[in-house]
Amino acid sequence: METRRSKTRLTAVVVWAAVAVVGLAGCSGSVSDVDKAKAQVTAKEKAVSDAQAAMTSASQAFCSASKDYISALDRYGDVLHSTAPTVGDVKTAGKDLAAPQGNALDGAEAALKAQQDLAAAQQDLAKAKARLAHAESGSTESPAPAEPAPSLTPLAPAASVNRVKQAEADFADAQKSISDQTSLKDASETFNAAVVALEMSWLKLYADAGCLTDAQAKQAATSVAAYTSALQQDLATAGFYTGPIDGIYGPMTVDAVRNLQQAANLPVTGTVDKATAAALQNDLVAKGDSAAQASVASTAALQQTLKLVGYWDGPVDGVWTPELTKALQSFQTALGVEPTGTVDAATVSAFEKAIADLKAGPTPAPSPSTTP
Repeated sequence: METRRSKTRLTAVVVWAAVAVVGLAGCSGSVSDVDKAKAQVTAKEKAVSDAQAAMTSASQAFCSASKDYISALDRYGDVLHSTAPTVGDVKTAGKDLAAPQGNALDGAEAALKAQQDLAAAQQDLAKAKARLAHAESGSTESPAPAEPAPSLTPLAPAASVNRVKQAEADFADAQKSISDQTSLKDASETFNAAVVALEMSWLKLYADAGCLTDAQAKQAATSVAAYTSALQQDLATAGFYTGPIDGIYGPMTVDAVRNLQQAANLPVTGTVDKATAAALQNDLVAKGDSAAQASVASTAALQQTLKLVGYWDGPVDGVWTPELTKALQSFQTALGVEPTGTVDAATVSAFEKAIADLKAGPTPAPSPSTTP
């Protein structure tokens, strides 16, 4: 109690002293308007510096929290793709996501708040500088309004933020579909895709927010998204996909692949193999040369992605060959994904995991077999 009273008295003394100094200065006229304006500019410059440091710290905290959440999602995906998962495994893993998810969302909110605070501090500095210029001019007219401070670049594109929000909602819906009577061994590809889509959407936000600084990793991330984007565009052209072309292999993409396979009398798996790619190509050929020419883009993007992670040394020509299937299987084996030789949500997620580890160059890997 005595300590609290001491602090109160000290605060009162400091406030009184500050008031007294200002009062005496005003009486003596020793502090000019220019000096006051300069002091204000100095104070506002300090505020901007502090706000910038706070924003840097908040951004770093967001990146760290996001990385933890992405890692947690990755572990969750591993449970889904294990050999004998149980409903209990999913529920336990789902609970483990709550804390990292909350930290990531809190980090995003704190980073946004820090950016807004920086913008306000910059605007205050602009006003202080305008007042100083007016005081130095000696003009008796009212000071002109300060020029607006330059607008800050958003922490991440709105599209990436909205994609995360949608993926979170899709994932929550997928989780609700799991009951005590559900066997994870028979979990649908749609549910798995919801998990992967969530991880990939956060990875994209992670990169867009400046957390992924390695140039080669960014290039590889773009290439992975290019594969799914090209596939989505092909499926849309063929009339099987009506969702956004966003590079996320989510539930809508899986459903579109399934619809294509059903129409072509192929096994309905929701994954893309050579037969599915050929069926899509045939469908596009029937629609015209321009659509058929564009359809090679998805396979070319797959070849380019495998090349970046060190599993393809063939041409990037958009032609799906037996060698490409073997290269894809080698990659899947190395990353712990079932070596089906087809592209599914789990494989796209594995691509993302591999490129996130790229630092100086492509991940070393065994050379794929080139024997048919």
